[in-house]
Amino acid sequence: MADVGLPETGGPLPSPAYTNNLPEDTLSSEDWKHRSPYRIQSSQEFGEIKWRGHCQCRKISYSLRRERPLASKLCHCRSGCQIMHGAPVQLASIFHKDDICFDRGYIGLSFYSAAERSQRYHTPTKVSCSFCRTPIMDEGRNMVLLLPSTIELNGSMDEQRSQMDLFKPNFHIFYEQRTIDIPDGLPKWSGMDESSQRLDDYGNPVEQ
Repeated sequence: MADVGLPETGGPLPSPAYTNNLPEDTLSSEDWKHRSPYRIQSSQEFGEIKWRGHCQCRKISYSLRRERPLASKLCHCRSGCQIMHGAPVQLASIFHKDDICFDRGYIGLSFYSAAERSQRYHTPTKVSCSFCRTPIMDEGRNMVLLLPSTIELNGSMDEQRSQMDLFKPNFHIFYEQRTIDIPDGLPKWSGMDESSQRLDDYGNPVEQ
């Protein structure tokens, strides 16, 4: 692989990074396209690839150069995860932005700012495939919350489970908004971790 990512302009996917921008946006507002994780890098520049990942239709693919995430968390927030992902909880793994590189840069990606209810690129934003709509990650101002379900696993089912052990959650956030109790013994927070009330497995306050 000569390049980790190679932008295309004539492919089957639209370029929502452009089409979602408001008319008054200027070129200076598009600097993010040349920064990680959307910046195109050579394989030598990016370094050794630890993981590959893709969306359901495989029109979006990416590389990871960090084997283990900084942390993984289960988020129970109502508006950002339960509603938008159609699931009671979202598992996300935290990586630095320069740990990930999309093969085609921003091409084929859709962005949605839940706070602004806008498809204009603005962090924090939810990133998904513009074709099959697979959620890929939440991008914050400093980090990305990657959905490890998009990572390619290899080998037998036992081997794949062993690989996924690297992405096991470390704690729960927004557990106060949960739809189901999860008695797994992991630390649980009513809101954001380390800055809200600790809860037990059944939502009762824990003395700190």
